[in-house]
Amino acid sequence: VQLQASGGGLVQAGDSLRLSCAASGITVSRYAVGWFRQAPGKEREFVASIRQSATNTYYAGSVKGRFAISRDNAKNTVYLQMNSLKPEDTAVYYCAAGFPITSTMMERSGYRYWGQGTQVTVSS
Repeated sequence: VQLQASGGGLVQAGDSLRLSCAASGITVSRYAVGWFRQAPGKEREFVASIRQSATNTYYAGSVKGRFAISRDNAKNTVYLQMNSLKPEDTAVYYCAAGFPITSTMMERSGYRYWGQGTQVTVSS
């Protein structure tokens, strides 16, 4: 099983990026998928999540209204569209797949598979 996160890069404040999480070895439509991020010296934090049905999504307050999570089951891929990026969004972004039990799907313990991360750097 592999989750390949990609799409990160160096951008300026106000720019946009779209991260991709391509799954292999699993059918991602059967899993909830979450995006998390970890900045240097900080704990890994929840960013966004999406249910198998894609009808339920949840966002951290710091990204709500700027980020959007979506999935393309035909491509076995989940995306994170990030708009109006801020320097505080700088982090390594990880995608994860699993069966979180809370309504927000925020708990890291609920995710079974993790990708390797992709670096997002936002300059001011």
